[in-house]
Amino acid sequence: MLYLAEVQKQRSGFGLGGGKAELKLLACQRGEHNWSAVPGDDAIPVEEANKFNDGTLVLVELSASKQVQRIQEAARQLVSILQNFSRLQDKFKDKEEEIEQWKASLTFSSQELNRREMEMQAREEQLAQMEEELERLEAQRSEIEGIRDEANGLRAEVDRSRAQMETAWEQLRGEQQQVAQQQSQAGQGAVVDEEQALRIQGLMNKLGGAISAAREVREQLNQSVGVVGAQQAILDLHWQQLEQKRANAEQRQEEVDRLLQGFQNRQQDWYQSQDVLAQARGELRGLQCTLSAKQAQTQSMSLQVRAVQDMYRQLSGLASGSGSVALEQVVDVSALERMPVEELQGLVQHLQQDLEKVFRFVNDQEEELTLQQETIEELQAKIQAASEYDRMALENEMADELESYQMLNETLVGQRLRLQERENVLKQHQAVLWRRLGTANPQKTEPGDIDLGPIVAQLKIQCQQQSEELQGLEKEIQQVGEAISQIEGNVNRQNGESEAKRNELKQLEQNLFNEKGAVAELWGRVNVYQEMLQPVQDNLSGLRQKLIAVGAELDRVQQTGEQQDQVVSDLRQALSGFLPSA
Repeated sequence: MLYLAEVQKQRSGFGLGGGKAELKLLACQRGEHNWSAVPGDDAIPVEEANKFNDGTLVLVELSASKQVQRIQEAARQLVSILQNFSRLQDKFKDKEEEIEQWKASLTFSSQELNRREMEMQAREEQLAQMEEELERLEAQRSEIEGIRDEANGLRAEVDRSRAQMETAWEQLRGEQQQVAQQQSQAGQGAVVDEEQALRIQGLMNKLGGAISAAREVREQLNQSVGVVGAQQAILDLHWQQLEQKRANAEQRQEEVDRLLQGFQNRQQDWYQSQDVLAQARGELRGLQCTLSAKQAQTQSMSLQVRAVQDMYRQLSGLASGSGSVALEQVVDVSALERMPVEELQGLVQHLQQDLEKVFRFVNDQEEELTLQQETIEELQAKIQAASEYDRMALENEMADELESYQMLNETLVGQRLRLQERENVLKQHQAVLWRRLGTANPQKTEPGDIDLGPIVAQLKIQCQQQSEELQGLEKEIQQVGEAISQIEGNVNRQNGESEAKRNELKQLEQNLFNEKGAVAELWGRVNVYQEMLQPVQDNLSGLRQKLIAVGAELDRVQQTGEQQDQVVSDLRQALSGFLPSA
């Protein structure tokens, strides 16, 4: 199981080395991103922890019997965990904003549903009205169908009357011819027999009845024409309403087209403002990355300046004869003088091995810091040459690398100081050992034999140069910060304007959608109304044409009947002398 632990060393009376190292378990990993605190203050003695400094945080993997399986410094892992935690906080913040947006969207959707429900109720009422109109038109069409059937019956009756008149006329002509022949044969004063007289009388009565029937058909036809005219007047009112609805639909359609054009223009303006805002944001991110890089460079240079200043003070103290005092206070020299030589030799060897381990670790960290610096420089070059789409991902990667660089650099400050401290302790132990062995110290030269003046002067010049460079960087950071503040103000203003335009566009789009729906519904009603009226109008027009045709035919029949009626009157007058008296 993986634990986060702190290295604790029990210092011996002879300096920093030689003590037993223990691990104080702080937290235990329960899952990939789940850690829980370890209760209690128990410490586990671990020999492998001697290579770490006192107070160092390490990650240690322990078996069920608390045996160390793997141990490593936790600096990089803690950096990664903190970065992941920062990302999770950003994600949670984004999720909270997304939840607020969803709440606002749900509120708007609820209001929209209520409005749609009211519109549906209004449309249901309109549909009920249209159904009533449809029922009236259906009744009117049924009435027209009845009139058409009646007209067809009238036409059939006219045809029958005309056929009867033609038949009676033909029979009458035959009888007339027979009478003429009898008159020519019998001469003046002859009379028609009773049978012929009755037959001629019946034919004339039948012909007169057919003429009377034609007059009755004319009256029914006139009534049908009047009904058709009344129906056409009602249809004309419906056609006028349809034209009004069509004109209203065309006017609303023009308004929708105007709204659509205005919406497209405003949308184009918003897209252009978004492009300008994206460019400003890109410029702002670039300046922020530059600021982060300069701040990281400033921190690194500040550490270097402090290190050079510390070195300058130490060498100045050595040059003035006061530099050895601070070093002698680190180790209890009297205790080392009383220690057996063999034990002192073992202690010095142990300190040398410990120093080599720490030196290799710090050297590896220095190399990793150099690699991260090169990576940051490469990312800066990529950001300058990248497109707007790729720049966002590169800037996020740049921010992560800068954060990791800063945390690793801050960790290395303490590591460098501990390395220097261990090196000083080792030198003091070696000095005591060589003095007790009576051998010369090949690695140590007396301060009086070295002229530290040029080195101190060079360090002073270097310290001044680095301080000037640091001031220049701080001035550049201030200028970049002022530019960022100005651009942030512009971006916030443009963002507010863009948000207002976006809300306005949403409102315009909603209004346009509603208008389109209303116009589509209006056109649908116009089309349905026309589809309902057109068949009725076609039937009524066809019926009118049939009635006109029947009227023309009936006029011809009446004209012929009047002629025949005159002929019948003449026949009756001519045959009155031939008919037997009652």
